[in-house]
Amino acid sequence: MLSADDPLPLRPERVLIAGVSGSGKTTLAGRIGDAWGLRHVEIDALFHGPDWTPRPEFLDDVRAFAAEDRWVTEWQYTSKGTDEVLPPRAQLVVWLDYPYRVVRSRLLRRTLARGILRTPLWNGNVEKPIWQMWRGEPEENILLWQTNTLHKWAERMPGVIEHFPHLTIVRLRHPRETEKWLRAQAVASGASTAPPKRRSRDR
Repeated sequence: MLSADDPLPLRPERVLIAGVSGSGKTTLAGRIGDAWGLRHVEIDALFHGPDWTPRPEFLDDVRAFAAEDRWVTEWQYTSKGTDEVLPPRAQLVVWLDYPYRVVRSRLLRRTLARGILRTPLWNGNVEKPIWQMWRGEPEENILLWQTNTLHKWAERMPGVIEHFPHLTIVRLRHPRETEKWLRAQAVASGASTAPPKRRSRDR
């Protein structure tokens, strides 16, 4: 497993971003896509239909883009079958393994902003009003979901390494490490990985 200081053994063409909700997977996926010329597929947009209803075409759509040569996406919906499709095709996993205080504050800011502004998300969906943000089951409450899945990737990674030995995995433990790693990739490739002026939908 590589750190922010280690060079990549190759320029990946298919990239997965792993991490708990609120770690910034979508924002990082967009930046990597822009820097390396990869198609960024926002996997939430494939899963959520109108009224937060799961789209029946979800896995077919995942299979379709995974068959392409160049892409970056968030590693999510593992219980919905994406593990059978995405990691066998991917070359690089960037694991955002941030401290709880970082991911919790990010998720709170994002959820509050979306709830107050009623920000349109995928297929016309919007977050629940802020007075409902603590209610519901984990599948319906992003804050409770984050709490319940906080250690998911630390528990999963040994199995990922065993079952998908072809994957290069980069573990980034703080946003500062992520910025350092992105700068190193920019130097290596000559491409810009500057942060976007505004991203409101990072998961």
